Amino acid sequence: MTVGIVGAGQLGRMLALAGYPLGLDFLFLDRSEDTPGGQVAPILCGEFTDRRLLRRLAQRCSVITFDWENVSVEALRGLDSGTRIHPPVGALAASQDRAAEKRLFERLRIPTTRWMKVDSRPQLERAVREIGLPAVLKTRRMGYDGKGQAVIRTHEDVDRAWSELGGVPLICEEWVPFDCEVSIIGARSRSGEVAVYPLNGNVHAQGILRLTRAPFGTPRLQRAAAGYLTRVLEHFRYVGVLTIEFFVRSGKLLANEMAPRVHNSGHWTIEGAVTSQFENHLRAILDLPLGSTAPRGHCAMINLIGTMPARERVLARPGVHLHDYGKEPRPGRKLGHCTVVEVTPRARDRRARELLADLAPEIRIP
Repeated sequence: MTVGIVGAGQLGRMLALAGYPLGLDFLFLDRSEDTPGGQVAPILCGEFTDRRLLRRLAQRCSVITFDWENVSVEALRGLDSGTRIHPPVGALAASQDRAAEKRLFERLRIPTTRWMKVDSRPQLERAVREIGLPAVLKTRRMGYDGKGQAVIRTHEDVDRAWSELGGVPLICEEWVPFDCEVSIIGARSRSGEVAVYPLNGNVHAQGILRLTRAPFGTPRLQRAAAGYLTRVLEHFRYVGVLTIEFFVRSGKLLANEMAPRVHNSGHWTIEGAVTSQFENHLRAILDLPLGSTAPRGHCAMINLIGTMPARERVLARPGVHLHDYGKEPRPGRKLGHCTVVEVTPRARDRRARELLADLAPEIRIP
């Protein structure tokens, strides 16, 4: 059985690595052969919108999935009606438009930030008046890892924000003075079985995830986040892994965004959970029984950004697991990650601080 993956980045690579022990084969579609996924499986090289290549992918594979959310919805909808595509294209479309995403959260009674659509300079000025300052101006499409955003702290910032981002559809939303950021990850199979992972506590810098700790938070937060995630899963009759990111403010959750795919904050599940998010995504889209999401301990995951440390330097630390994505170094680029699993939260946090002091001294555990 062959799984087709649109996008051959590190997430696709880790999907393939999780699937080989299950006896699965993989075929990627990406713009370049020099990709993390292309190092571990065959690849069709071309544009994501190339319908001829997408048809070839569909003909050679039992199911198609994707490893990022900016895949062309129109191109996927142009495939034959019998093509199995998971997660559903409707969820992909909602995640690609911040306004549609906000409306979805509101429709499903999932708390989110106050926001307004912005298509002109006068609309931005109105949004700033009604929402108040500080606020965040965001592109409705193609924003990730902090890209496509501008913080408006004063009325003088409005000109700068509009000059940076104006000319494309935008939203303006309130700036949330959050206590922390968390994410919840779960899977739903074609048969409707649902499995949810422990809550992740996330630390970002310059819009890029740097540290995840799991399990994280209180049982009450876990129940609330899992409930909101399940609403979205059931709404779309979702198949695959889904992630929702939240701000935590005064003990309550505010949904920030969702990702219809395996997620960076779930990388700890490779060593830290009974079944990784990658394996459960494959189980879900192939309608196999979902695996246990129980944690094996208390885990910390640190992203390696811009440059990779020497292997010896990381592996000399007992119990540290290193993942190198095989990418060329570049400022701000996710090149790999490392994880530790400990028996207590205190031991995990101590190990995480030691690793951060060596690998990312600018990051602090709150």
